[in-house]
Amino acid sequence: MAENKTQPTSLDPDKAIAEITDDKRRHDVETLDALLRRLSGSPPVMWGPAMFGYGTYQYKYASGRQGEFFRCGFASRSRDLVVYLMSGFGGLEDELGRLGPHKTGKSCLYIKKLDAIDMAVLERMLAHSLAVMAERYPA
Repeated sequence: MAENKTQPTSLDPDKAIAEITDDKRRHDVETLDALLRRLSGSPPVMWGPAMFGYGTYQYKYASGRQGEFFRCGFASRSRDLVVYLMSGFGGLEDELGRLGPHKTGKSCLYIKKLDAIDMAVLERMLAHSLAVMAERYPA
């Protein structure tokens, strides 16, 4: 059975943040890091070279594929901050309408700048996602 391409690493998340040269982007990453630490109750682990993951869960698909992944996380990409809501966006339609400028993928929320969105809405969305994940995948 093939493993996930994205695996936890021994990279230091604090060092990864400190190495961000753009002051505004570093501030946004520090803000997301503090929020996800608080909501998840978990310190970050670097998954691959650029993804900050908080908490983990074990999954097993009907196909037999199984593995471990983070419960929530984010990445600082060249164009966007990508926030990973692993539960998806079901039940969050109203929040998405109030969030501010963003795009979505299956479980990815693409944000250009944190100061352009409503952080209280983002916090509710992340808390909802973590609650759904806790129900689906109890620790």
